[in-house]
Amino acid sequence: MEAQRKTKIGRVVSDKMPKTVVVAVESMRQHSLYRKPVKRTKRFKVHDEENACHMGDLVRIVETRPLSKEKSWRVEAILEKSTGIGEVQV
Repeated sequence: MEAQRKTKIGRVVSDKMPKTVVVAVESMRQHSLYRKPVKRTKRFKVHDEENACHMGDLVRIVETRPLSKEKSWRVEAILEKSTGIGEVQV
């Protein structure tokens, strides 16, 4: 039985590298002392074999074997294509 792979949903913030995109994943955490919700953003370098993703796209990424020093995630699906109007807000 194969183990379930980790998946995350995030927005593409850079597509300048060949076969690689940078995906920002946001999460809400509670501040340890003040108990106020705090937004955290983590950026992942993600493998995109077909260069199908562009800035602003909403994508689902899945964990995979290490593909390079910093890449151990790949694009599983593009959930929403960007309109291409304006800048990406992250």
